Amino acid sequence: MKRSKQYPEAGETLITRDWLAIDRTRMANERTFLAYLRTFIVILSSGVAILKVEALEEMFDLGVFLLVLAPFIFIIGLVRFLYVRKHIRKYHS
Repeated sequence: MKRSKQYPEAGETLITRDWLAIDRTRMANERTFLAYLRTFIVILSSGVAILKVEALEEMFDLGVFLLVLAPFIFIIGLVRFLYVRKHIRKYHS
């Protein structure tokens, strides 16, 4: 019985199923990045709204925390996206 390889060797010909799996992985990676981006925008806008609305002055610290947190979420999402994209290209090429 022949074992299937988890990852193709460099220069190995891929079958259609493998190409489709790579495409699905690429699209999943893009969806995940867009989820990080959406979360970044919501947290950033929430922080700005808390700081701008006078009725929420007692929540000033939360607004500042959200403004500081938002870029970290974006950076984590971007780094993860680039890391996975690099590995997809490694096995796709």
